[in-house]
Amino acid sequence: MVLKSYAKINLTLSVNKKLKSGLHNIQSIYCLIDLHDKMFLKKNKNKHFDQVSFTGPFSKDINKSNNSVKKVLSVMRKNKIIHDYYSVKVNKKIPVFAGLGGGTGNAATLFKHLVKKKIKKKIFDKITKEVGSDFRLFSYNFAFQKDLRLVVKLNKKHRFYFLLVFPKIQSSTKSVYLRLKKYSKLKILQKKNLNSKKGFINYLKNSKNDLQLIVEKKHPIIKRLLKNISSVKGCYLSRMTGSGSSCYGIFNNERNSKFALRKLKKRFPNFLYFTAKSI
Repeated sequence: MVLKSYAKINLTLSVNKKLKSGLHNIQSIYCLIDLHDKMFLKKNKNKHFDQVSFTGPFSKDINKSNNSVKKVLSVMRKNKIIHDYYSVKVNKKIPVFAGLGGGTGNAATLFKHLVKKKIKKKIFDKITKEVGSDFRLFSYNFAFQKDLRLVVKLNKKHRFYFLLVFPKIQSSTKSVYLRLKKYSKLKILQKKNLNSKKGFINYLKNSKNDLQLIVEKKHPIIKRLLKNISSVKGCYLSRMTGSGSSCYGIFNNERNSKFALRKLKKRFPNFLYFTAKSI
């Protein structure tokens, strides 16, 4: 069995407060994009242990003994959701430590494939706590994260074209949040503002990523990169996703996103580039 595990982009990200658990409550409009890892899955018929391995250009940065795939299989078995053991080979095409949710997406993709019936909320919350707070986001391709526990599906789906640039800076989520001093107010999302593509883009332009300025101060190249992306023809806006360091531009069509790739590659030849679209 071959599964596609998609990357995630935060179109907006606001941090509201720090919780007693030590985590931060966030709100985010996000979407999955067609940049993906491939997962090769089969049952281990005569073995009572999981075999998890990683290949591909970003496999070297993954902890082979403690990763999201092993975690989700273990916690699913503890909660009697599965009983078999599996061989999982992941071909990593999504950069790691880049703000794209690749590892959590691997776990969520595996979970969705193996689950055969509806899971109780209590059990799902337990799995999310074990794997990571982003786990529940991969339930939908396009949604609004109202808080750490609630994700609202957005039915009105617009096609977005992205230029995605990874400047090869490993941005630690923990260290970024430690530098955060100011919090945003909770927002009530008015879905009517998102009905038209023009209205959606305007909403995004009036929003931001609360973590972006922190990463820009530590790595000024991020600010330069975003400015260069937004200057290219057809770019609606540029932004960093998650805690970084991946940055993206949203373009009016695929042709302009590919033109931007060629142009930016001349200015920043050592970065990694992808064109993608929302799914």
